[in-house]
Amino acid sequence: MPRIVSVWLPRWPILRFLAAQARNLSAPVDPEQPFILAADAAGGPRVAALNAAAEAVGFMLGDSVADARAKTDVLQVHPVDPAADQAALRRLGLWATRYTPAVSPWGEENGADGFFLDVTGAAHLFGGEEALLADLARRLDRSGLPARLAVADTAGAAWALARFHASPAAVLRSGQEAEGLDALPVEALRLSPDTTIALRRLGFRRVGSLIGKPRAPFAARFPPELLQRLDQALGHVPELLTFLAPLPVYRALRQLLEPITMQEAIVTVATRLMQDLVPALERGGVGARSLQLALYRIDGEVVVVDLSLMAPTRNSRHVARLIDLKLERVVEAIDAGFGFETLSLTVTVTERMRPRQTELACVSNGETAECRAVLIDSLRQRLGPRRVWQLEPVASHLPERAQTARAPVEEPQPWPVVDEAPPRPLFLLPRAEPAEVMALIPEGPPKRFRWRGTSHSVVWAQGPERIAGEWWRQRKLQPTRDYYLVEDEVGHRFWLYREGLYGRETAAPRWFVHGLFA
Repeated sequence: MPRIVSVWLPRWPILRFLAAQARNLSAPVDPEQPFILAADAAGGPRVAALNAAAEAVGFMLGDSVADARAKTDVLQVHPVDPAADQAALRRLGLWATRYTPAVSPWGEENGADGFFLDVTGAAHLFGGEEALLADLARRLDRSGLPARLAVADTAGAAWALARFHASPAAVLRSGQEAEGLDALPVEALRLSPDTTIALRRLGFRRVGSLIGKPRAPFAARFPPELLQRLDQALGHVPELLTFLAPLPVYRALRQLLEPITMQEAIVTVATRLMQDLVPALERGGVGARSLQLALYRIDGEVVVVDLSLMAPTRNSRHVARLIDLKLERVVEAIDAGFGFETLSLTVTVTERMRPRQTELACVSNGETAECRAVLIDSLRQRLGPRRVWQLEPVASHLPERAQTARAPVEEPQPWPVVDEAPPRPLFLLPRAEPAEVMALIPEGPPKRFRWRGTSHSVVWAQGPERIAGEWWRQRKLQPTRDYYLVEDEVGHRFWLYREGLYGRETAAPRWFVHGLFA
């Protein structure tokens, strides 16, 4: 059976607002005085959240703001901001992934002031469910977020116990949903106010008074939500939760006795996390293609480092090296604060891996695919994912069209093998640049040329290599090119071509420098 933890933050909108105001000195708020958040409603704004001082005066949720102002001379009123509350709740949910990757912030239907944790199979990592709740409550309280917690087999039962149980940290054993909900008020079923009022008028004040009763009268008199919420709380029908991210199959987490800040320590822990994942990856016959390293700070902030790999891998040393390179590149953007106390490594994308020799893979049997992937991964983490490209051949005789740059792939297209292929320059200019050339005869090799303001005397020339225009690509036929490899008096080698056949295509051929040799 699943085990769901419900985390309710009773004063979440107020706490979130005060935390935001603490960073905004232009609009200070005195938390010791009555303070409310107002929401627009029919008939005027109404109280959506209030602090303890406002409760002591006698304010209640749903009261008219006009009536509230009449009860006290000192009242601080600010508009509620549901979007900011939900965004902050999402960040808090990301922090809670230290306990389980299955975190679902509450929506409006659940009050939008808490979140669910699916701790199925994860509670034993923290010493049991009671220990997990105690650790969670302690960390939230240390961050100024007092919470009420409960764990049950269903989200509905956990939600009800968190709000209405006498204990601030309740644990309901499996199969005891009916007993646990029996004494709770009908408000514990997450019903609309109209449905709750109608139930109370008919004498149904406790959830227990609804359990086991004939369903037809309820279905005829009340909206469908009543029986749906009751069935969800009892586990008769499933309730789908929307988690922050797709649940990973492979994840390792480690809590540290002392917080760490140094890059070397982070890489060391990440290496151990990857080593923990390797046996599970091997059993699944897959390797990691994408990983996510999460660093949980003491103050609740979470730093996420994403890695993408060229080929699937189970090599912990390779992954650790990539993390080290990535951290070197983004170190200025990472604020360790007072240190990271928990680290998790999640494999977000996997791919099948064929069984093969892993030791000495880069030097045995002439296999270079893994070595190539290791090199590309390292360059990507060090330089950035958009700065590493590979060249692929294109069916064209024109040098500028004979290859194209694209993102690296695991199995690149092979280059054609040409016997006695003519030489090609190491560096091809993006565009051929005009040059002033002197030749002994119009169709002969250059003897002297001027390019980029510098004159060069040719002491050796090889060519020509004739390349005709591609008549099938353009309506207007491109002039024929005669390419020459030349060397000047100081040993520099250039790749020049003459455009146009003298006397047949043009009376004044033009010369261009197209590339440089080593």
